Amino acid sequence: MTLIKRTNPFLPVSNFIDDIFDDVEFLKKLQTVPSVNIVERAEDYLIEIAVPGYKKEDFDLDLDNNVLTITSKKEEKKIQEGEKYTKREFSFGSFKRVFTLPDTADIEKINAEYIDGILNVSIGKKPEAQIKPKKKIEIS
Repeated sequence: MTLIKRTNPFLPVSNFIDDIFDDVEFLKKLQTVPSVNIVERAEDYLIEIAVPGYKKEDFDLDLDNNVLTITSKKEEKKIQEGEKYTKREFSFGSFKRVFTLPDTADIEKINAEYIDGILNVSIGKKPEAQIKPKKKIEIS
């Protein structure tokens, strides 16, 4: 059995869309920035960035005037001499995420670790900004 791609002559847009999604260079431009979770905990803030397939050496974290910038740039693998590809879609991109830290952040207490595809950035809070635990008050 042979599969034949059919196009609808009344929908010329479908050919255009097919051409776009067959264009690897165009798809590279559509790459998005990684998803982020931001959590406020009692003693710190936690930024979780989903970046599977990276290594910790691929990231740069910079802090300038309470602005945290997280960047990464991965290079495309070089094609080895003598290899012939029928189709080549592997590519590596870059991203940049910028976060303005609140005044309550303690910039001396910033730690980052990369575990299982998630970059975790912990930003400590100043003592006066830390959330105090709830206290039950008994009625006498």
